[in-house]
Amino acid sequence: MKSPYVQLDSAGSPSIECGSIDNEVTLLGLRVGSVFIIWACSTAGALFPILSKRSKYLSVPTMVYDFAKYFGSGVIIATAFIHLLAPAIDELTSPCLGIAWTEYPWALAISMGSVFGIFFLELTAFRWGSSKLASIGLQVHDPHGHDLGHSGAHVAHGPELPHMQTDEQELPTKQKDLPVDIITPTLDSQELGVSRERGVLDTAIAQVLGLAILEFGVLFHSVLIGLTLAVDEGFKVLFVVLIFHQTFEGLGLGTRLAFMNLSRPGSNSKLHWIAPAGALIYGISTPIGIGIGLGIRTTYNPGSTSASIVSGVLDSMSSGILLYTGLVELLAHEFLFNPEIHTISNTKLIFASVSMLTGAGLMALLGRWA
Repeated sequence: MKSPYVQLDSAGSPSIECGSIDNEVTLLGLRVGSVFIIWACSTAGALFPILSKRSKYLSVPTMVYDFAKYFGSGVIIATAFIHLLAPAIDELTSPCLGIAWTEYPWALAISMGSVFGIFFLELTAFRWGSSKLASIGLQVHDPHGHDLGHSGAHVAHGPELPHMQTDEQELPTKQKDLPVDIITPTLDSQELGVSRERGVLDTAIAQVLGLAILEFGVLFHSVLIGLTLAVDEGFKVLFVVLIFHQTFEGLGLGTRLAFMNLSRPGSNSKLHWIAPAGALIYGISTPIGIGIGLGIRTTYNPGSTSASIVSGVLDSMSSGILLYTGLVELLAHEFLFNPEIHTISNTKLIFASVSMLTGAGLMALLGRWA
């Protein structure tokens, strides 16, 4: 977002325009058409991974999903730094703002506050969810992939099985020296069913909350860039960039939604609608912003004091949300706390790393124009 507007005064010197302005109504037809074009690209990017995974007729190689997953992680992290935090710093240090805004790095402070806010929100939600599960007699598994009770070994993305005790006095002699992750107790069919049901209930809370936080941060950003597109003077360049931007971001979000597991084996889940609903909501977010921008295009000035404060604060908040989500929920869980990563071949690890860096690199490059 450009902030503030710089114009030339009667003497030919640059001056800053911070008040209300009349935006030129240029390319109005294409601006209106951008609502539908960006809606189609955003929705397609977010829905494709979900529909292809559920379809019986469309066979997509696992490697494609893996690429999209790691690519999306890179996209989200680059979006936080390049497309949210950097513009927020510019907006909250605008010459149109008073000295109270410009003498302190408010953008960074708000982003940091957002990180801690999301952390405590998750902490509270997990404690509440855990107490509810305990009240109905189900043991609690840490959805962030840590063994809560014993040695601290990581059991990422999988529930701790009932009666899995790691105290030496309760383990057979041959198992005392084995890592916790590879000790598999004998379970009867009833215990196994309870374990799976408990794991699904617990991880469902983590997945829904994590994806809700991610989408919340993405939606703020998408509405704001749609608002900017509607009135921006460099519409053509920004429009092309946003088509790729929203498609890539939708691909990353859609892949995460596609791999949500909210039902226990053998059951018909009533939560199957959550993933496509999340994709559809993402798809309309930027068009909503464009529509609002077109409606107020004659009076809205992106460089005004009020607009700079509002967009700067929202961008800062969103950057904190996506930073927390990208670094903690995605990178840490996919690489550091994921036992599969510890044992895969170097080729697969390089593939995952390059996919992530490709997503981050492309989104960072798009930041040159938007």
